[in-house]
This record gives sequence, C-alpha cells and structure tokens, in this order.
Amino acid sequence: MKIQDIQKLSVKMGIDSDFRGSDGVQKLLDGKKQKFEKLSGKDKEEFDKDALENPYLDSGVYNIADDKEIKRVLVGIDVGSDEILIAKQLGNIDLVIAHHPIGKGLAQLADVMELQADVYNYYGVPINVAEGMMKERISEVARGVNASNHQRTVDAAKLLKVNLMNSHTPCDNLAAKFLKNFVEQRNPSKVGELIEILKEIPEYKEAMKIGVGPKIFVGSPENHCGKIALSEITGGTEGSAKLYEKMAQAGVGTVVGMHISEEHKKEAELAHINIVIAGHISSDSLGVNLFIDELEKQGIEIIPCSGFTRFSRVK
Repeated sequence: MKIQDIQKLSVKMGIDSDFRGSDGVQKLLDGKKQKFEKLSGKDKEEFDKDALENPYLDSGVYNIADDKEIKRVLVGIDVGSDEILIAKQLGNIDLVIAHHPIGKGLAQLADVMELQADVYNYYGVPINVAEGMMKERISEVARGVNASNHQRTVDAAKLLKVNLMNSHTPCDNLAAKFLKNFVEQRNPSKVGELIEILKEIPEYKEAMKIGVGPKIFVGSPENHCGKIALSEITGGTEGSAKLYEKMAQAGVGTVVGMHISEEHKKEAELAHINIVIAGHISSDSLGVNLFIDELEKQGIEIIPCSGFTRFSRVK
C-alpha cells in the first residue's frame, strides 16, 4: 500500500462506521459538490477540492516526501515535532500516522462537527433542534482553532523528509460503532454494570493501570442506565452543553463519552443524565487500533508511540 491508498482506506472505513450511513455521507458530499458547481471565478479557485471526496476534513495527508510502498509505520495519538524526530532517529519508518488533527486538518476541525447533529438525531433529538444548538458550538470551535500554529508539525515533516498523515474522525467513528455494538449486545441495566462492561475492553483495561479507566462523572453505580447514547465519541470534539436537556426529553438516560468539561457536567446534572467517561486517549487508541488492524493485515509493521496502546484484533 502507498500513502494515498492508506488515506482512502481510512475514509472508507470512516464512512462504513458513520452514524449517518453511507447514503447520509453521500448526501453530504453531493451537497458540497452542488455548492462548488454554483461558484465562479476566484471563489471556485479557493474552494477546498478535498471536500468533494473526503467527508472528514480533519483527516488527510500532509507530506509525501517519498511515495513508496509502506512497510513500517509510526503511529501516535498526538504527533508533533518530537514524534517526527523520533521517526527520523528510528530509521526505516516509511510513514507517520497521527490521530489528532494537524496542519490543515486542525484548521478544519469544526467542519466535521455537523456529524454530531445527526448523531443526536439518531438518538431521538429533532434534527432542527440539534442543528440549531450545534451551530453556536461549531462556530466557537472554529474560532478556537483559528489561532493555532497549524503547520508546526507539517513543517518539521517537510524539513526532515518524513511522510505524514492523520486519521481523526474516521477512527472515532470506528470506536463509536464498536462501543455501540459492544454495549447494546450486553444491555447493562445499571450504570455500575456499564462500567464493568467497558473495563473488559483491552484499551480501557490498560488505561486502568495508570488511573484513567472508565469512570462515572455524573450519576452513581446504582442508577439505572435507561437508554444509552454513544453520542460523545465522534464528531470532532464536545458538542453543545445545552443538548443534554434535549437528550433527556428524547428518553436518553446515560451518555458515554471520551471526556467532559465542567460546563457540560453541570448541564448533564441538571438534566439528570448519567455521564460515563470511557477515557480519552484509551478511546482514541481503540479507534486507531481498529483502523491499524487493516494495515497489519497488509503486512505493514506498526510501531506505537505518543499514548497509542496497540492491541491487535487480527486473527
């Protein structure tokens, strides 16, 4: 496999695991194509053509120093100049794959957050309500990442001639689908049971060793789960805190997420929704592992770094 093959695989796996379904993702892409076709002149030149084929603009390829067959990959959750130097020092690293957005992917993180409105709608929140509440949050995130030094890691990769890409929302989609299926198959009644079920997953079991395993942030082990929503695993970053009230009205009793801010915690308490935090880096590792498994099947050697805990499910 070459770098672009790996990128296409990432996007395909993300679409296959997307809450919107492949038809929903295609409608999104069709809408962007229609928007592009209506543009003219300078606006058409400035339009990001990647958006016509890639529904996850927080993920992509940022440097191809040597377009060769990929045999050995360094994979990390957060990749910066340090990891680029590690790749160079190790030698024989054909590609560095980051999870969290870098470069243009970081600049366009907010673009993928529309996915969250569809996730909330999947769990019963009217789509017009979800979209309306997400608009403000998407705008907030876009302003927040605007000031970042987006190209720092990309520049390091270019200077050291290191191939570089990332896969963010595709991997988060994989984690969300895996957890949804895993939890629904076990059908826990109490929040404490849900925690014990999550602890069976290797990535979370490993996280427990350093004190960051699954935890209850709102509610108690004795609380009934009610309807469980895996609504805060994918979609770029945290959504609108105001949506907890709407989730409760839709019949959701428990939300499973990666992390939670104090504002979100307070709103969840007011809405009487249990919040189970599976873990941030451990959940990221889960999604990345599901993606990386496909590379391992192609005979590619995986070198984990930067918080990525490798657990292979290849049989």
